[in-house]
Amino acid sequence: MEVGGVDVAATVDRLWPGRAARLDVLGGGITNHNVKVDLGDGEVYVLRIAGQSTDVLGIDRSVEHEASLAAAAVGVGPEVVSFLEPEGWLVTRFIEGTVVDEARMREIDSIRRVAAALRAVHAGPPLRRRFDSFRVVEDYRSVAFARGADVPAAYVWARQFARRIEQARGAIPERPCHNDLLTANFIDDGSRIRIVDWEYAGMGDVFFDLANFSINNGFDPDERRLLLEAYFGSVRSYDERALELMRFMSDFREAMWGVVQGAVSELDFDFAAYAREHFDRLERIAADPAFESALGG
Repeated sequence: MEVGGVDVAATVDRLWPGRAARLDVLGGGITNHNVKVDLGDGEVYVLRIAGQSTDVLGIDRSVEHEASLAAAAVGVGPEVVSFLEPEGWLVTRFIEGTVVDEARMREIDSIRRVAAALRAVHAGPPLRRRFDSFRVVEDYRSVAFARGADVPAAYVWARQFARRIEQARGAIPERPCHNDLLTANFIDDGSRIRIVDWEYAGMGDVFFDLANFSINNGFDPDERRLLLEAYFGSVRSYDERALELMRFMSDFREAMWGVVQGAVSELDFDFAAYAREHFDRLERIAADPAFESALGG
């Protein structure tokens, strides 16, 4: 089997010499390739093959490995089995479970379980990399220009808002964060909601994680308040404002991620449409009275 130009069978033989394995490509990712490796007798793993040129997206595979180990240690991420160098490919134990869809993710039980998982991650040991969404969007713009990509005119408008948000947020304590809480990155194993794909993990703002999670799962204002209550134990006006502001930064990062991917990725995916979708949603966020109030207050 060849996936992303990689001879998976040869890689599996390198990991488990002489072992017969059933290989299945897993869906869900638009940056990397994930292959389920079933060796029999309950030995089932996931081989994560990194996409091309992902370093320009700010990904450090050694930090991904470090963050994956930390997540596994607190029972949030899957067990890490191996880390292949120099490729930077990760091998984790396969989690039997289901991907939680958006509708279920908005239920109070799911919100509470995810909040508990995020608290455990945010209380973990520091990581060697920072994730600052304000700098990330600037770095992505530089990378896009360097690769000859067209940066949408909306970037200038969004960056002006980002400067105001950064000023409003001020100095914040940095905690280990996941920073890519798409619905597909959550797996319900029947007792816990696990989180996978730690390639963007770094020391950052917990409100980026909370905002990223809420906007990727379509939370309305009431559901956002439920998330804050589940995470902090109460709903404070400061926290509500921070969440609203960082929802903007979450989509700004996602939009610029799409711009860079359009310039560097070899995957068959419409990254230009992806970027447009998130720039369009940025305009809707900015027009929301809750955002205007948070930015002004």
